[in-house]
Amino acid sequence: MATRTVIEINEDLCDGCGLCAGGCHEGALRIIDGKARLVGESLCDGLGACIGECPRGALKTIQREAEEYSERRVLDNILPMGMATVAAHLDHLKSHGQDSWYNEALAILKEKGLSVPAAAKAEPGCGCGGSAGAGAGAAAAQARPAPSFVRMTDNGMSGGCPGSAARAFASAGTPTSAPARAAGASGGQASRLEQWPVQLHLINPRAPYFRGADILVAADCTAFACGAFHQALLAGRRLVIACPKLDSGKEIYVDKIRALVNESGAASLTVAIMDVPCCGGLKRLVDEALTGTAQAIPVSTVIVSAEGGSLTWL
Repeated sequence: MATRTVIEINEDLCDGCGLCAGGCHEGALRIIDGKARLVGESLCDGLGACIGECPRGALKTIQREAEEYSERRVLDNILPMGMATVAAHLDHLKSHGQDSWYNEALAILKEKGLSVPAAAKAEPGCGCGGSAGAGAGAAAAQARPAPSFVRMTDNGMSGGCPGSAARAFASAGTPTSAPARAAGASGGQASRLEQWPVQLHLINPRAPYFRGADILVAADCTAFACGAFHQALLAGRRLVIACPKLDSGKEIYVDKIRALVNESGAASLTVAIMDVPCCGGLKRLVDEALTGTAQAIPVSTVIVSAEGGSLTWL
């Protein structure tokens, strides 16, 4: 078994309300004997759409050895629930840029002689935190009462994992307020980050703030090694981060990077990696993704030195 991200349930906190099961588009969660249960590791995609549905904070994602996710098993599991559930699942995959699983699901449905639900053909937007749009899943999420702790984002989205709710904002730039000036004086330059989330598994490549943007794909360690990361690399770019050595599910990264180029109309792409051998894996993932893109965009690579944080542009 491979190490990957799956849901963990704290049974002491769970009160069996069932909101998480309703928020799981793969049918991986069921209420059994008054508690939420993960009924199949291969059904859990690890995106955490169920977390924000829990008013008790009983769910979290963890990295552990788990059975590989299986799109075929997911469909076999949810087809008896009806085509509306299938539509929500397809919408969920599309909204999160899981194009390989989405296309596999379409092929399986065709194999079974089933047509794609009309709701799944609409603009994607599953309603969980990392999505943007107003598809079938979003409508379903809006029909459910939102837990009180879920943040309503600036574009009106709610539900899902609060930590992965898609949002855009202006970078801090030069500190102007007294508290900001104090923070700037003690902590150096202000942040140039303009969107959230940033982890490649969590981002929605179809989010509006990626459209026509200059994209920075950065290895996790680069921001710690490069003291001028925000000013030299991040300023004016939208950020996604990943670790080519430790992250699980890296095959999904290819889909997401490809979607960033094909569907957002990205203006350019910069890859920032460390000067250690394993970090070259991120550049290889980007290269693989670009081989399947419909348009050519300028691509730059910058190597950050682990000793001193100097930058070498290629």
